[in-house]
Amino acid sequence: MEKLSKKAEAIMAERFGKDNIISLATSADDIPYVRSVNAFYDNKAFYVITYGLSNKIKQIEKNPVVAISGEWFSAHGKGMNLGYFGKDENAEIAKKLRKAFAEWIDNGHNDFSDQNTCILCIELTDGVLFSNGTRYDIDFTL
Repeated sequence: MEKLSKKAEAIMAERFGKDNIISLATSADDIPYVRSVNAFYDNKAFYVITYGLSNKIKQIEKNPVVAISGEWFSAHGKGMNLGYFGKDENAEIAKKLRKAFAEWIDNGHNDFSDQNTCILCIELTDGVLFSNGTRYDIDFTL
């Protein structure tokens, strides 16, 4: 496994640096759970707007190890609840999420006055990316 190369990072940013649907796998009591989520990639991590009392957040709080899968990409990572979408510490990533999810973010699905509307950060640890016949085995921690 190699560290994230400039070429692989460029592919990741182009492919996932916008609104995407990825599969997110968590586990609880040795049972895997997979769901599709809207996600945005930035700097070795995926970000998801979600609800702090959801099953995915509860499962991640007990076991932060997650797996994801997207367009010709699969990876492992560590899930972290960054807390309320509107808190000052989340301003920079919230601005990026508002831009990436502009088409639907204010359609009434999200209640940004609710303190449980939060940002899930999935810090990638390792992954496999395929592009134009090339396989990239990536260690995101290097």
